[in-house]
Amino acid sequence: KPHNKILHILLQLAFIVVGLGLLVLGSDWLVKGAVMIAKYYGISELIIALTVISIGTSLPELATVIVSTLKGEEELVVGNVIGSNIFNILLVLGFTVLVSPVSLQVSKAAIVFDMPVMIAVALACLPIFFSGYLIERWEGGLFLAYYVAYTSYLFLNATQHSALSSFSAI
Repeated sequence: KPHNKILHILLQLAFIVVGLGLLVLGSDWLVKGAVMIAKYYGISELIIALTVISIGTSLPELATVIVSTLKGEEELVVGNVIGSNIFNILLVLGFTVLVSPVSLQVSKAAIVFDMPVMIAVALACLPIFFSGYLIERWEGGLFLAYYVAYTSYLFLNATQHSALSSFSAI
């Protein structure tokens, strides 16, 4: 039995190493593919990062929260979303700047539009978290609609589409 236990642990460690290796490879492919898309369509890398890469890196989280929701583990859902955002903003951004040979350049577009949107979304969550501690289905739909509006704006703005002024007015 001790032999089986050691073999089981070694197998789990091998899965972790292989999984991390595939994650690094997949991340490299995602970034290279996103840069190629941005260059091909003449769209800024910021727009691609705010859409394609953010969706690609969030798909595992989406799968996790769907499984957690179906199992009735609501605390895992909220904890995963909040923890992931804190992790990305503080640890990932902080670590990236620490290991980067140069300072991280933040585009004016991110400061003028995207960061205020991020702050507004965080503020929009406050009433939900302090009123009955429930996120209702309609509130989830509202957040989804906000995301669709945000990404639509990004693409309309990036392509200077004629519908941009009407969309912005709405």
